[in-house]
Amino acid sequence: MTPDAYCQQKAAASGSSFYYSFLFLPPEQRRAITALYAFCREVDDTVDEVGDPAVARARLEWWRAELRAMFAGSPQHPVTSALAPHLARFGIDSARLNEIIDGMQMDLEQNRYLDFEGLRLYCHRVAGVVGTLSAGIFSDGRQDCARYAESLGIALQLTNIIRDVGDDARRGRIYLPLDDMQRHGVAAHHILKGAAPEGFRELMRSQAARARGFYREAFEALPPAERRAQRPGLVMAAIYATLLDEIEDDGFRVLTHRVALTPVRKLWIAWRTWMRGAPPRQRPG
Repeated sequence: MTPDAYCQQKAAASGSSFYYSFLFLPPEQRRAITALYAFCREVDDTVDEVGDPAVARARLEWWRAELRAMFAGSPQHPVTSALAPHLARFGIDSARLNEIIDGMQMDLEQNRYLDFEGLRLYCHRVAGVVGTLSAGIFSDGRQDCARYAESLGIALQLTNIIRDVGDDARRGRIYLPLDDMQRHGVAAHHILKGAAPEGFRELMRSQAARARGFYREAFEALPPAERRAQRPGLVMAAIYATLLDEIEDDGFRVLTHRVALTPVRKLWIAWRTWMRGAPPRQRPG
Protein backbone atom coordinates (compact mmCIF):
# COMPACT_ATOMS: atom_id res chain seq x y z
CA MET A 1 0.00 0.00 0.00
CA THR A 2 1.38 3.42 -0.92
CA PRO A 3 1.61 6.20 1.70
CA ASP A 4 -1.15 8.14 -0.09
CA ALA A 5 -3.38 5.06 -0.13
CA TYR A 6 -2.74 4.53 3.58
CA CYS A 7 -3.84 8.09 4.34
CA GLN A 8 -6.88 7.78 2.09
CA GLN A 9 -7.91 4.61 3.90
CA LYS A 10 -7.37 6.27 7.27
CA ALA A 11 -9.55 9.23 6.30
CA ALA A 12 -12.34 7.15 4.77
CA ALA A 13 -12.42 4.63 7.64
CA SER A 14 -12.85 7.37 10.25
CA GLY A 15 -16.31 8.27 8.92
CA SER A 16 -15.53 11.91 9.71
CA SER A 17 -17.35 14.79 8.10
CA PHE A 18 -13.95 16.18 7.11
CA TYR A 19 -13.76 13.55 4.39
CA TYR A 20 -16.63 15.20 2.51
CA SER A 21 -14.83 18.54 2.35
CA PHE A 22 -11.91 16.92 0.47
CA LEU A 23 -13.94 15.37 -2.34
CA PHE A 24 -13.94 18.26 -4.81
CA LEU A 25 -10.31 19.38 -4.42
CA PRO A 26 -7.65 19.10 -7.15
CA PRO A 27 -5.50 15.96 -6.72
CA GLU A 28 -2.40 17.50 -5.08
CA GLN A 29 -4.38 19.53 -2.58
CA ARG A 30 -6.54 16.50 -1.85
CA ARG A 31 -3.46 14.36 -1.18
CA ALA A 32 -1.97 17.05 1.09
CA ILE A 33 -5.09 17.60 3.19
CA THR A 34 -5.74 13.86 3.43
CA ALA A 35 -2.18 13.32 4.72
CA LEU A 36 -2.60 16.15 7.25
CA TYR A 37 -5.91 14.70 8.40
CA ALA A 38 -4.35 11.22 8.69
CA PHE A 39 -1.57 12.68 10.87
CA CYS A 40 -4.17 14.24 13.17
CA ARG A 41 -6.03 10.93 13.37
CA GLU A 42 -2.86 9.03 14.21
CA VAL A 43 -1.87 11.26 17.12
CA ASP A 44 -5.48 11.52 18.36
CA ASP A 45 -5.84 7.73 18.30
CA THR A 46 -2.62 7.47 20.28
CA VAL A 47 -4.36 9.20 23.18
CA ASP A 48 -7.86 7.78 22.78
CA GLU A 49 -7.00 4.14 22.12
CA VAL A 50 -4.02 3.58 24.43
CA GLY A 51 -5.15 2.80 27.96
CA ASP A 52 -1.82 3.43 29.69
CA PRO A 53 -0.98 7.18 29.83
CA ALA A 54 2.75 6.43 30.05
CA VAL A 55 2.59 4.41 26.84
CA ALA A 56 0.55 7.15 25.16
CA ARG A 57 3.12 9.78 26.16
CA ALA A 58 5.91 7.61 24.78
CA ARG A 59 4.05 7.24 21.49
CA LEU A 60 3.49 10.99 21.23
CA GLU A 61 7.24 11.46 21.76
CA TRP A 62 7.80 8.97 18.96
CA TRP A 63 5.63 11.15 16.71
CA ARG A 64 7.67 14.22 17.65
CA ALA A 65 10.80 12.33 16.63
CA GLU A 66 9.11 11.25 13.42
CA LEU A 67 8.30 14.88 12.61
CA ARG A 68 11.97 15.75 13.06
CA ALA A 69 12.85 12.91 10.71
CA MET A 70 10.30 14.12 8.16
CA PHE A 71 11.67 17.66 8.12
CA ALA A 72 15.20 16.21 7.85
CA GLY A 73 14.12 14.32 4.74
CA SER A 74 13.85 10.78 6.14
CA PRO A 75 10.27 10.00 7.17
CA GLN A 76 9.55 6.41 8.22
CA HIS A 77 5.78 6.29 8.74
CA PRO A 78 3.32 6.18 5.80
CA VAL A 79 1.62 9.37 7.02
CA THR A 80 4.80 11.44 7.21
CA SER A 81 5.95 9.93 3.92
CA ALA A 82 2.71 11.13 2.33
CA LEU A 83 2.88 14.56 3.97
CA ALA A 84 6.56 15.30 3.27
CA PRO A 85 6.20 16.27 -0.44
CA HIS A 86 3.70 19.01 0.44
CA LEU A 87 5.52 20.82 3.26
CA ALA A 88 7.15 23.62 1.29
CA ARG A 89 4.37 24.33 -1.19
CA PHE A 90 1.61 24.63 1.41
CA GLY A 91 3.58 26.19 4.29
CA ILE A 92 3.26 23.21 6.63
CA ASP A 93 5.79 23.81 9.42
CA SER A 94 7.15 21.78 12.31
CA ALA A 95 6.07 24.19 15.04
CA ARG A 96 2.38 23.92 14.20
CA LEU A 97 2.46 20.15 13.75
CA ASN A 98 4.09 19.86 17.17
CA GLU A 99 1.46 22.19 18.60
CA ILE A 100 -1.20 19.71 17.47
CA ILE A 101 0.65 17.03 19.46
CA ASP A 102 0.73 19.46 22.42
CA GLY A 103 -3.05 19.57 22.24
CA MET A 104 -3.38 15.80 22.20
CA GLN A 105 -1.01 15.61 25.18
CA MET A 106 -3.33 17.89 27.15
CA ASP A 107 -5.82 15.01 27.19
CA LEU A 108 -3.25 12.98 29.13
CA GLU A 109 -2.74 15.73 31.69
CA GLN A 110 -6.23 17.06 32.42
CA ASN A 111 -9.85 16.06 31.98
CA ARG A 112 -11.53 19.22 33.28
CA TYR A 113 -11.36 22.91 32.31
CA LEU A 114 -12.08 25.61 34.87
CA ASP A 115 -13.11 28.22 32.33
CA PHE A 116 -13.33 28.90 28.62
CA GLU A 117 -9.88 30.46 28.41
CA GLY A 118 -8.33 27.13 29.36
CA LEU A 119 -10.61 25.27 26.98
CA ARG A 120 -9.83 27.76 24.23
CA LEU A 121 -6.13 26.90 24.40
CA TYR A 122 -7.03 23.23 23.95
CA CYS A 123 -9.34 24.04 21.03
CA HIS A 124 -6.65 26.21 19.45
CA ARG A 125 -4.11 23.41 19.56
CA VAL A 126 -6.28 20.52 18.38
CA ALA A 127 -8.44 22.46 15.91
CA GLY A 128 -7.42 26.08 15.36
CA VAL A 129 -3.92 25.08 14.29
CA VAL A 130 -5.34 22.36 12.05
CA GLY A 131 -7.67 24.94 10.52
CA THR A 132 -4.79 27.30 9.79
CA LEU A 133 -2.71 24.57 8.16
CA SER A 134 -5.74 23.42 6.16
CA ALA A 135 -6.48 26.93 4.95
CA GLY A 136 -2.90 27.17 3.69
CA ILE A 137 -3.43 24.02 1.66
CA PHE A 138 -6.73 25.24 0.25
CA SER A 139 -5.18 28.61 -0.69
CA ASP A 140 -2.16 26.91 -2.33
CA GLY A 141 0.28 28.16 0.29
CA ARG A 142 -1.08 31.67 0.81
CA GLN A 143 -1.52 32.66 4.45
CA ASP A 144 -4.30 35.25 4.10
CA CYS A 145 -6.96 33.45 6.12
CA ALA A 146 -5.36 32.86 9.52
CA ARG A 147 -8.04 34.62 11.59
CA TYR A 148 -10.85 32.94 9.65
CA ALA A 149 -9.22 29.52 9.94
CA GLU A 150 -8.51 29.80 13.66
CA SER A 151 -12.07 30.86 14.47
CA LEU A 152 -13.57 28.20 12.25
CA GLY A 153 -11.38 25.50 13.81
CA ILE A 154 -12.54 26.52 17.29
CA ALA A 155 -16.18 26.60 16.15
CA LEU A 156 -15.90 23.07 14.77
CA GLN A 157 -14.21 21.80 17.93
CA LEU A 158 -16.87 23.37 20.16
CA THR A 159 -19.52 21.65 18.05
CA ASN A 160 -17.68 18.37 18.53
CA ILE A 161 -17.59 18.95 22.28
CA ILE A 162 -21.34 19.57 22.39
CA ARG A 163 -22.06 16.46 20.34
CA ASP A 164 -19.74 14.24 22.39
CA VAL A 165 -20.64 15.25 25.96
CA GLY A 166 -21.98 11.78 26.77
CA ASP A 167 -19.20 9.88 25.00
CA ASP A 168 -16.52 11.97 26.70
CA ALA A 169 -18.16 11.53 30.12
CA ARG A 170 -18.02 7.78 29.73
CA ARG A 171 -14.24 8.17 29.38
CA GLY A 172 -14.11 10.38 32.47
CA ARG A 173 -13.66 13.62 30.53
CA ILE A 174 -15.64 16.85 30.72
CA TYR A 175 -14.86 19.58 28.20
CA LEU A 176 -17.63 21.93 29.32
CA PRO A 177 -16.09 24.81 31.32
CA LEU A 178 -16.71 24.24 35.02
CA ASP A 179 -17.60 27.87 35.69
CA ASP A 180 -20.34 27.68 33.03
CA MET A 181 -21.60 24.47 34.61
CA GLN A 182 -21.69 26.09 38.04
CA ARG A 183 -23.68 29.06 36.75
CA HIS A 184 -26.36 26.68 35.46
CA GLY A 185 -26.42 24.42 38.51
CA VAL A 186 -24.81 21.47 36.75
CA ALA A 187 -22.21 19.45 38.68
CA ALA A 188 -19.54 17.15 37.33
CA HIS A 189 -21.26 14.12 38.86
CA HIS A 190 -24.40 14.91 36.82
CA ILE A 191 -22.39 14.76 33.61
CA LEU A 192 -20.44 11.64 34.58
CA LYS A 193 -23.62 9.77 35.57
CA GLY A 194 -25.48 10.90 32.44
CA ALA A 195 -28.18 12.60 34.52
CA ALA A 196 -29.33 15.96 33.16
CA PRO A 197 -30.45 18.36 35.93
CA GLU A 198 -32.84 21.23 35.34
CA GLY A 199 -30.20 23.69 34.11
CA PHE A 200 -28.49 21.34 31.69
CA ARG A 201 -30.40 22.41 28.59
CA GLU A 202 -29.65 26.08 29.24
CA LEU A 203 -26.01 25.19 29.80
CA MET A 204 -25.89 23.49 26.44
CA ARG A 205 -27.75 26.35 24.78
CA SER A 206 -25.04 28.71 26.05
CA GLN A 207 -22.34 26.43 24.61
CA ALA A 208 -24.13 26.36 21.26
CA ALA A 209 -24.35 30.16 21.27
CA ARG A 210 -20.59 30.35 21.88
CA ALA A 211 -19.92 28.00 18.98
CA ARG A 212 -22.17 30.02 16.67
CA GLY A 213 -20.30 33.14 17.73
CA PHE A 214 -17.06 31.61 16.47
CA TYR A 215 -18.72 30.60 13.19
CA ARG A 216 -19.76 34.25 12.75
CA GLU A 217 -16.26 35.47 13.58
CA ALA A 218 -14.84 33.10 10.99
CA PHE A 219 -17.21 34.13 8.21
CA GLU A 220 -16.69 37.83 8.93
CA ALA A 221 -12.89 37.37 8.77
CA LEU A 222 -12.89 35.45 5.47
CA PRO A 223 -11.65 37.74 2.68
CA PRO A 224 -14.17 37.69 -0.20
CA ALA A 225 -11.35 37.00 -2.65
CA GLU A 226 -10.55 33.77 -0.75
CA ARG A 227 -14.07 32.36 -0.62
CA ARG A 228 -13.61 30.13 -3.64
CA ALA A 229 -10.32 28.70 -2.40
CA GLN A 230 -11.71 28.13 1.09
CA ARG A 231 -14.78 26.21 -0.03
CA PRO A 232 -13.63 23.01 1.74
CA GLY A 233 -13.71 24.85 5.06
CA LEU A 234 -17.12 26.28 4.23
CA VAL A 235 -18.32 22.74 3.50
CA MET A 236 -17.17 21.69 6.97
CA ALA A 237 -18.85 24.71 8.50
CA ALA A 238 -22.13 23.91 6.74
CA ILE A 239 -22.09 20.27 7.86
CA TYR A 240 -21.21 21.10 11.44
CA ALA A 241 -23.63 24.04 11.70
CA THR A 242 -26.39 21.71 10.49
CA LEU A 243 -25.31 19.15 13.09
CA LEU A 244 -25.47 21.81 15.80
CA ASP A 245 -29.02 22.71 14.73
CA GLU A 246 -30.00 19.03 14.84
CA ILE A 247 -28.61 18.67 18.36
CA GLU A 248 -30.59 21.70 19.49
CA ASP A 249 -33.76 20.43 17.81
CA ASP A 250 -33.24 17.12 19.65
CA GLY A 251 -33.35 18.99 22.96
CA PHE A 252 -29.61 18.73 23.68
CA ARG A 253 -30.00 15.10 24.77
CA VAL A 254 -26.26 14.68 24.31
CA LEU A 255 -25.72 12.82 27.58
CA THR A 256 -27.57 9.80 26.27
CA HIS A 257 -27.89 10.34 22.49
CA ARG A 258 -25.33 11.03 19.77
CA VAL A 259 -26.81 12.97 16.88
CA ALA A 260 -25.24 12.28 13.48
CA LEU A 261 -26.01 13.24 9.89
CA THR A 262 -26.31 10.49 7.30
CA PRO A 263 -23.60 10.19 4.63
CA VAL A 264 -26.14 11.10 1.94
CA ARG A 265 -27.11 14.27 3.79
CA LYS A 266 -23.46 15.23 4.32
CA LEU A 267 -22.79 14.74 0.63
CA TRP A 268 -25.79 16.89 -0.29
CA ILE A 269 -24.68 19.67 2.07
CA ALA A 270 -21.14 19.43 0.70
CA TRP A 271 -22.24 19.69 -2.92
CA ARG A 272 -24.68 22.53 -2.26
CA THR A 273 -22.12 24.54 -0.28
CA TRP A 274 -19.39 23.93 -2.85
CA MET A 275 -21.64 25.20 -5.64
CA ARG A 276 -22.73 28.27 -3.67
CA GLY A 277 -19.17 29.13 -2.63
CA ALA A 278 -20.43 31.25 0.26
CA PRO A 279 -20.59 30.92 4.04
CA PRO A 280 -23.60 28.86 5.15
CA ARG A 281 -26.55 30.46 6.83
CA GLN A 282 -26.89 29.71 10.50
CA ARG A 283 -29.34 30.33 13.31
CA PRO A 284 -28.84 33.35 15.52
CA GLY A 285 -27.35 32.58 18.88
